[in-house]
Amino acid sequence: MQYIWQRKEWPNFTWDTDAVEQNAYAYALDASSLVGEVKHLSDIEKTDALIDLMVSEAVKTSQIEGENLDREDVRSSIRNQLGLNKEPETVGDPKANGVAALMISVRDSFSEELTKERLCQWQDQIIVGRYERSKMDVGRWRANIEPMQIVSGAIGKEKVHYEAPPSSQVPEEMLLFIKWFNDSRDIKGAVRAGIAHLYFESIHPFSDGNGRIGRAISEIALSQELGHPALLSLSTTIQGRRHEYYDYLSRASLGDLDITEWLLWFTELVLESQIQAKDQIAYVLSKVRYWDRYTNLFNDRQAKVLNRMLREGIEGFKGGISAQKYMKMTNCSKATATRDLVELLNIEAIKKMEGGGRSTSYVVRLL
Repeated sequence: MQYIWQRKEWPNFTWDTDAVEQNAYAYALDASSLVGEVKHLSDIEKTDALIDLMVSEAVKTSQIEGENLDREDVRSSIRNQLGLNKEPETVGDPKANGVAALMISVRDSFSEELTKERLCQWQDQIIVGRYERSKMDVGRWRANIEPMQIVSGAIGKEKVHYEAPPSSQVPEEMLLFIKWFNDSRDIKGAVRAGIAHLYFESIHPFSDGNGRIGRAISEIALSQELGHPALLSLSTTIQGRRHEYYDYLSRASLGDLDITEWLLWFTELVLESQIQAKDQIAYVLSKVRYWDRYTNLFNDRQAKVLNRMLREGIEGFKGGISAQKYMKMTNCSKATATRDLVELLNIEAIKKMEGGGRSTSYVVRLL
């Protein structure tokens, strides 16, 4: 088996420009259109929309790697680090702080050139567990002499899907990668993002965190073309097509240097992410209209619960809100919870959830 980095042409990628750039152009048009829509938002609404996208990206990029972060921990950490909370909110999971720092750094410094120091700092931020840090290279290229392999299957019956370049080659490979990335801004953003992702993942320069950082690099490529942070969440779309993602990435890493198939899939993914971002902005506007309509109609308990539900974004509050959940969130009696929910139902602020199971649950009724 020959891996892509073992081919003599490596890393001189080729692709069918005409085939690939159709998606890239469509993405660029949608991205420009979204900028026009965002201009109509207030500063607070823009901040809310950006934070929603950052939270989605942070949660989904972690899920792809098998880590489930609490959305509220991530949101609180982002707001804390941006200085938006008068009093810092408690963050239960330290991993949320690490991935939040990565999200902020990617958006704040997207225009800067990529450097070894920045990449290593990002990896240092997202590897936060004491056990994990004691078992791997942190904040530096991997140096373990053991092969860096992607495997599946039970012990003794492992299947090797991919093997990255030996650690001794990583410094030189990454020197070339960083130079390529900084010198390639003339390539269409969506195409460059796809090349960068495959190129970086093929090297797999870190002991852990390669996927999250690779997706962050793709986002930087998109932002650099636009001249402002990209308003999308690649990882949300990737998570929804996770099996495809690994399949196309695996095939590309085992193929030749013509990466047209990979780029067709990846640019389609970027375009889909941009369309989903439009839905996210529309959701923010719906929330604004919702609060405007019901201003002063909610008591403090109702406002607290509804605000919490709306922060879950387009995917909605998992399982809806029931009287039991309402009681736990507001520390009130069952009678009070039931009365509050009936009031919200009567003014059409909520509606019954379809297929909610044995107990009645409700979801927010957006305009």
